[in-house]
Amino acid sequence: MRNIWAIVQKEWRHYFGSPIAYVALFIWALLFGGFFSLLFSYVLEASERSAMSPYGGAGGGISFNERLIAPVLHNMAVVTLFLTPMLTMRLFAEEKRQGTIELLATAPLTDLQVVLGKFLGALSLYAVMLASGFLNFAVLWTHAIAAPDWRQLLTGALALLLLGASFISIGLFLSTVTKNQIIAGSLTFGLLLGIWILGWLDQPVLSYLGLVRHSEDLMKGVLDLKDVVFYLSFTFFGLFLAQQSVESQRWRA
Repeated sequence: MRNIWAIVQKEWRHYFGSPIAYVALFIWALLFGGFFSLLFSYVLEASERSAMSPYGGAGGGISFNERLIAPVLHNMAVVTLFLTPMLTMRLFAEEKRQGTIELLATAPLTDLQVVLGKFLGALSLYAVMLASGFLNFAVLWTHAIAAPDWRQLLTGALALLLLGASFISIGLFLSTVTKNQIIAGSLTFGLLLGIWILGWLDQPVLSYLGLVRHSEDLMKGVLDLKDVVFYLSFTFFGLFLAQQSVESQRWRA
């Protein structure tokens, strides 16, 4: 664990020693806050119209859970698709370009430790992004007549975290196959977009592989273990590919 933690710290120094972390955090916070503000305004207006309607009663039919929380989470899933390649494209590609990959290869580290350290470095930065965005939801407890379902926020956060972990594992693998960050980022985005589109197909087997469809129930507050297992399996598969790629390159060297 000490070796893995050392790699995590190294990745954080790289992230915050360059514009990557600041740009990613800024874009995430800006879009999260923008989506939340727009939808929050819409829900408040709908609630006021419902309250003034002779058939609307006190407006109790307006649900923050359905009309605000779930749509914001779905929108941020799309943002995750665009931002995670930014977090992963340099993980191995930059090491190769600078020639520092040889230092990692000769250090007293296993390939798995290097892969896990880089993965956890990117995932922890993504978790910070999630936390900064979810602060927006705190305002709901000051405006909602009935407190929103906090369980939906927890399962929604879990959905985005698992989705991001899956994306990062694939981006990490693709970063091992090239020295060019732009190529690594482009390959990551293209592959993730292709997997995303699988969820739109009518064929059950292929659509099941679509990453986003497994987040839908979680974002509604429904915790289904099969969805969690799917994301964990996908993440482990991506990490396995990355570890095998690093190991094969070590042998070739």
